[in-house]
Amino acid sequence: MFKNQQKVIDSMTDRELLQQLYITQLLLLSIALGIGLWKYNAMTEFFSYWKLNFMEILLYGGGSASLVIVVDLVFMKLLPPSMYDDGGINKRIFSKRSIPHLFFLCFVIATAEELLFRGVIQVHFGIIWASIIFALMHIRYLSKWFLLVMVVTLSFFIGWLFHVTNNLFVTIFAHFLIDFILGLHIKLTATKEA
Repeated sequence: MFKNQQKVIDSMTDRELLQQLYITQLLLLSIALGIGLWKYNAMTEFFSYWKLNFMEILLYGGGSASLVIVVDLVFMKLLPPSMYDDGGINKRIFSKRSIPHLFFLCFVIATAEELLFRGVIQVHFGIIWASIIFALMHIRYLSKWFLLVMVVTLSFFIGWLFHVTNNLFVTIFAHFLIDFILGLHIKLTATKEA
């Protein structure tokens, strides 16, 4: 199954891969809205998870993202590249984007995924289900034990962050920073290699 998936991805142009990414995020956002409308009793309940507390967002979101980024970069230095190999998908997605596009792309991903996994699934079904489904969504990591452990750990960590703060702005900011900084790292590394 994973080899067939990799063949399909390899046969896509970069434009098609990017389109699929945006379609996936739109689908996740639609699922979040659909389940949210069904499970939330009132919109005020949903909006109670949106607290524009800049200190909390910077401290918890930014601090947590910094910790994850440092750990990830240390592992990238210490471990062989094969441990981080996702079939080249992240490199194809991030290396050719302009910085403003990379910023926008990471914002879309962080917002759609956090709305679904924290704002809907975790609130109504718990952190375990949110983390399991988050890991399953990253299907390309299922055949790579190290990447799977990293994505499950990250999901539980962000889930814990949401549990502590009850603030979607915190988790969206953390998720965005992680994706954006590591995306920049991929972009800069690819530029040096070229």
